[in-house]
Amino acid sequence: MNENRETALLAQVPDGLLIAGAWRPAEGGRTLDVADPATGRVVRTIASASVADGEAAMDAAADAFPGWAATPVRERAELLRRAFDLLQERREDFALLMTLEMGKPLAEARGEVAYGGEFLRWFSEEAAHVQGRYGANPEGTGRMIVTQHPVGPCFLITPWNFPLAMATRKIAPALAAGCTVVIKPAALTPLTTLFFAKLLQDAGVPDGVVNVVTTATSGPVSEAIIRDPRLRKLSFTGSTPVGQQLLQQAAGGVLRTSMELGGNAPFVVFEDADLERAVEGAVAAKFRNIGQACTAANRFIVHRSVADEFATRVTERVNGFTVGRGTEDGVVIGPLIDDRAVAKAGQLVADAVSRGATLRTGGNAIEGEGTFYAPTVISDVPAGADILREEIFGPVLAIVPFDTEEEAVRLANSTEYGLVSYVYTENLARGQRMIERLETGMMGLNVGVVSNAAAPFGGWKLSGLGREGGAEGIHEYLQTKYTLTPDPFA
Repeated sequence: MNENRETALLAQVPDGLLIAGAWRPAEGGRTLDVADPATGRVVRTIASASVADGEAAMDAAADAFPGWAATPVRERAELLRRAFDLLQERREDFALLMTLEMGKPLAEARGEVAYGGEFLRWFSEEAAHVQGRYGANPEGTGRMIVTQHPVGPCFLITPWNFPLAMATRKIAPALAAGCTVVIKPAALTPLTTLFFAKLLQDAGVPDGVVNVVTTATSGPVSEAIIRDPRLRKLSFTGSTPVGQQLLQQAAGGVLRTSMELGGNAPFVVFEDADLERAVEGAVAAKFRNIGQACTAANRFIVHRSVADEFATRVTERVNGFTVGRGTEDGVVIGPLIDDRAVAKAGQLVADAVSRGATLRTGGNAIEGEGTFYAPTVISDVPAGADILREEIFGPVLAIVPFDTEEEAVRLANSTEYGLVSYVYTENLARGQRMIERLETGMMGLNVGVVSNAAAPFGGWKLSGLGREGGAEGIHEYLQTKYTLTPDPFA
């Protein structure tokens, strides 16, 4: 990859906070450094917002809300469509930027640009399809009118692992519904959100409708915004413990909340599965984004009769992976986000092996610059291993054998999380039973990737509440009003 191109691109990324349409430094000149996890080198230094900066962003969103809510739906839709078109024109820049700040291979970053862009296109189309109701009440004494209205200013908190898609998945429905936003991207990967906010300005978003606060002190800044009585909606993607804390803070203002939290996805392979398809699905479900996805398969629950063959085939695929900086040709596995992620992967593997699991390949951090962990396969993981309880968030595939369908269901559901599950079987009736019995908000039946802008994304249990994407997504940013009028014929 041409270093001059990287330097030129990084220079185009704003380094300030976006508040009321203006890019400005943080209070007191506070800054934070953004590093490339593949090298450890700082690629950009940007503003780090204070509590006062967060409050100023909230002021801007509240001031802009009445005007944006009154903007005709068609104008909002056309703005989102312009943003989609601009993103297609600049897709290579966005892909490279994500690779530089997050580490994912460039081919996957291009995939995220396509996926993230679809939220702009989808919600540009959904904006004009919000419906109400009109009709007589059952008693025949009046007419009921049900209408939908934008909920108000929103605070959006996005994670580091999908810097573009998480921003578009929240911003697009909010703007389509007529809401204004303050968005706080993760401190590890804020550059893509800043660059996207600049694109939204180019698309014509009015001042104050989208405000961006980047900060190294997330807790105090977020709490100040959440406690503001003018805020009406909180949307968060991240860990369950942080989501629980934010829900407690949101309770005071009785905020509308959307929470996309942790996962512990089971990937169930039955004895009648098409193993070739199952292996392809396993590679996609586990190693996409270097395993750093809430939808990543965490526990591979494989029928004992095919477990060894499945493990052998998967290991062959994994041994063929190229590890390296995401900008290099042919790289499949880039770096993990930081040293803590490498240490966690190592600890989980070591614990499983110490309990009797078989290490098939990998199982070690890679020496040299950057935060790399070798893609790993372990089999025969025993009950009680930490890796079966904790979200891995790394390139480690852990296999657990089972004997009966009942046992598979029990193992799959034996977690407090319920985001997504994957099932491979050629038996239609069994597939239908799994749809009914697995306790997850999403499921892939003979497919390894389920995310789609047209589908409702979200989980059960401690994996969160609310839905993003699909026809359901815009309703997270709307509130319902019922009006009763007298019978016009009385």
